[in-house]
Amino acid sequence: MPEALIIIDYQNDFIPPDGALAVPEGDEIVQRLNELAADDRWDLVLATRDWHPPNHGSFAEQGGPWPVHCVQGTHGAELSAELDSDRIDAIIDAGQEPDAEGYSGFENEDLARLLRERGITDVTIVGLATDYCVLHTARDALANGFNVTIDRSAVRPVDVEPGDGERALRELEELGASVTSASLR
Repeated sequence: MPEALIIIDYQNDFIPPDGALAVPEGDEIVQRLNELAADDRWDLVLATRDWHPPNHGSFAEQGGPWPVHCVQGTHGAELSAELDSDRIDAIIDAGQEPDAEGYSGFENEDLARLLRERGITDVTIVGLATDYCVLHTARDALANGFNVTIDRSAVRPVDVEPGDGERALRELEELGASVTSASLR
């Protein structure tokens, strides 16, 4: 079965200690992300990025819930230098329009297109944050007919409310995703 790894939003603005919207312990998963990306089982390795315009609707100054983060063309929006980008086949940008939520990589039609063009049936989703972009991308992957695995050792939640990350993983399991600490082959 053709498989893809999708690394969600491992960007400077989401990584502690200096990220504008740092995900607690988000910096702790980079070694696991690189181990997974280096595994030759993947037919395709993709990364998503929040790629917001300066007036994005999710920003508090625009009435949204979040501080300004991942503005197109800024250092904060770039993938972390700690992530081995040589292993990434393509980058998919989401949240590019002021009114686009940007939580799901599938918001950009290129994600589904790339997966289908390569005959991918199974995706493993990792990255930041469990309770937002990982959750929404995994939901949409399931809705698009992909088999989904979440590697719990390679995700971290925002946990706006305590337990949000665990609730997100339970929801995904109920929707049919496999939640595991996937082993390397």
